[in-house]
Amino acid sequence: MSTSKTIKSALISVFHKDGLAPIVRELDKLNVTIYSTGGTEKFIKNLGIDVVPVEDVTSYPSILGGRVKTLHPKVFGGILNRQDHEGDVTELKEYNIPQIDLVIVDLYPFEKTVASGASEQDIVEKIDIGGISLIRAAAKNFKDTFIVSSMGQYEDFLSILSENKGETSIEQRKKYAAKSFNVSSHYDTAIFNYFNNNEEPALKISETNAQVLRYGENPHQKGYFFGNLEEIFDKLHGKELSYNNLLDVDAAVNLMEEFKGEAPTFAILKHNNACGFAQRETISEAYSDALAGDPVSAFGGILIANTQIDAATAEKINTLFCEVVIAPNYSNEALEILKGKKNRIILLKKEVALPKTTIRTCLNGNLVQDKDNITDKLEDLKYVTNNKPTQSELEDLLFASKLCKNTKSNTIILVKNKQLLAGGTGQTSRVDALNQAIEKATSFKFDLEGCVMASDAFFPFPDCVEIADKAGVKSVIQPGGSIKDQLSIDYCNENGLSMVMTGTRHFKH
Repeated sequence: MSTSKTIKSALISVFHKDGLAPIVRELDKLNVTIYSTGGTEKFIKNLGIDVVPVEDVTSYPSILGGRVKTLHPKVFGGILNRQDHEGDVTELKEYNIPQIDLVIVDLYPFEKTVASGASEQDIVEKIDIGGISLIRAAAKNFKDTFIVSSMGQYEDFLSILSENKGETSIEQRKKYAAKSFNVSSHYDTAIFNYFNNNEEPALKISETNAQVLRYGENPHQKGYFFGNLEEIFDKLHGKELSYNNLLDVDAAVNLMEEFKGEAPTFAILKHNNACGFAQRETISEAYSDALAGDPVSAFGGILIANTQIDAATAEKINTLFCEVVIAPNYSNEALEILKGKKNRIILLKKEVALPKTTIRTCLNGNLVQDKDNITDKLEDLKYVTNNKPTQSELEDLLFASKLCKNTKSNTIILVKNKQLLAGGTGQTSRVDALNQAIEKATSFKFDLEGCVMASDAFFPFPDCVEIADKAGVKSVIQPGGSIKDQLSIDYCNENGLSMVMTGTRHFKH
């Protein structure tokens, strides 16, 4: 039997009618018999086109408030029958079941209903039963049946229909079957995740919005982003974001979330870590002091502010080569200045809730965890030394702790007057991280006398506080929890340092 099929009959049952009219008119022009239900049937009739109500086929009305319309052997028999199977052909004749060559479905908008904040009753009613069953049946029988499973496919299908005068190839039918199982699996995943609420230990991820990136981490690697960037950013200018850009932007956004609503704060990131960070009375001052933290690493970096970027700040930024600038707002003058560089990516950050879990591939599976959503606060601090931090030191300690939490382990952060002096990042020992931070701060001529130090995990020995003391550090924040905590406390007491413990470790690998 030929693998080409001519569409002679169609069942149409859709939620969204936009874009459907041209398809219906083309089917009518090709003398295709059209079956339909409910609102779709009414829509087709209003176009002045003949349509057969499904009730005329099944001899059953739509029942249970529309919950049951197409769930009937005469409908699914017409879709699932194998046209090259003698028994199937005989049964269709015996039970007076019409052949259905095309099924067009657009499901109830379950995800949009959930996102709208609707009641549970309204959400449950948007769980499509008949539609999802029609999709699966037609996709399973792709050898004989063509399935259009969402309004996003209307335009492409219309081209197939009109160009080939209603004839479809096996390749087209199989391609659309794959699209349909993508639609149905995504739909079921959304429903499961709504009901599950993270109670059942199951990983269900479905993202149908894919963006092809120029390449992955390196040019020889393919790269994709699955998600909707438009939900979190308005892209105002510049080239497309790359794989590495996206990783840095993610790190920048998560870091700046810690400083939402605070005084003007500016960060410069490279390779997912802050190389410059400062909080000041104006965003222009914050930028200048962030840049001073490491003007070398800032080249080609990712810049982010927690408040509007004004013209004065934009003028300063414009002298630096940077990949991306992110802010919740820009003055008109600032935007024009920043757009002066053709490829510079300018993003306007929207107020969007970030994910509460993190997922990463590991070996032949995935690691899933709760996001580190604890931000160390004043009330969390345990004062463990004879000396207590001053008010300004406490502010710097909490400032440094937020930075430390968002920096790759092992890490040490040095801060003075709400400015990042230097960080030791991704080192194999805490001593190495501290020495790296001291050396870096010294190379940029920072005076470490009176600065504070933050550590992402406890000190197993007192060597770090001793090195920090000799460099000028006066106060320390760390989680505590080592069996040798007292050795570090004793050193601080003997040498006039203050230390606070948070009780919360902030590893970031």
